[in-house]
Parts: sequence; C-alpha cells; structure tokens
Amino acid sequence: MLGFVRTDNEALVSCLGDPQRAVAAYRELLRRTEDALGAIRAGLSHESAAVREGCCRLLDHLVDTESMGELITMADDPDARVRIAAFHALACDRCKGDTCAPGADRVLEPALRHLASDPDPRARAMAAELVGKFAHTDARAVAALRTASAQDPSPAVRKKAGWFIPGGAVYERTAPHPPR
Repeated sequence: MLGFVRTDNEALVSCLGDPQRAVAAYRELLRRTEDALGAIRAGLSHESAAVREGCCRLLDHLVDTESMGELITMADDPDARVRIAAFHALACDRCKGDTCAPGADRVLEPALRHLASDPDPRARAMAAELVGKFAHTDARAVAALRTASAQDPSPAVRKKAGWFIPGGAVYERTAPHPPR
C-alpha cells in the first residue's frame, strides 16, 4: 500500500499523477469512499491531466449528485484523456450502483457538441455512448448519431454511433418494452 495508511486524501490525489504510485493511490482513494470525495472533487482542478483523469475515473465509482456538475464541466477539459474519463463516468450506469445518472437536460448538449467536433476520436466515441443513452427519448440524439455513423472520419466512431441508432444492436437491446 506504499505507506498510505496515514496519508491524507489530498496527498493521495496528487499521487494519481505519479505513474509509480497512481494505482495504489487510486485503490486507496476508492477504498476510502465518501471520506475522500472532497479531495477527489478538488483534484478535478489539478494542473496534472493524469490527476484530473484519475479523479474522473474515481467519480465514476464514487459519484454522487454533488459531483455531477463538476463531471459535466470536465467534458470540456483540454486533455482528451480527461474528456474520455468524464464522458465514461457520465455514461456508465454499471459503475454507479443505485445513484441516478444525470438527465439529458444536463449532459446531452455537451455530448452532442463533442460527438460532432471533438478533435480526438476516442472522445467522440465516448460522447457517442453518452448521446446513445438518450436515443429512445430525444430526436436530437438520434440525428447526431446518424450523422456520426455516416460521416465521422473515424471508423471506430462510425461503428459505435451505429450501435445506438434505430436498428443498431444497443438501440434494439435497450428499447423500452411496452407495458403488459
């Protein structure tokens, strides 16, 4: 555990930027759960992109309603790795247990913007995943995904966007079932 027993949360967050200590720091912060949330949220403003990315990844698992606004802001981070981690944290329900994910009113606009114009194809792919969450309920989501599926320069983004449009595997699998 690299001597983290008495280390404070802020120091652990800083360790996320050190490749030698990042994994152990991440695990320890994850173990501390809510006790570390304040330091993790503060780490979203850290000068190191690796620290900001690690904090987004931690918030994917430790997310609470107070952190959602900050995660949404991280979608506009200058570093692509941070944007990818933020989009994953906002899109992934599997990691969150019973915490409610943010609605379209909060996350769809930034996701649409990044799907259309993010310079990094991996960030566009993660934005497609977030946009895809709203494909059954918002026509803008379907239109953006269709455009990306047909026109994105990255084959990976085109493929992922295609999963979320009508007829796509994820779209069909997640279609709401009519009441019985």
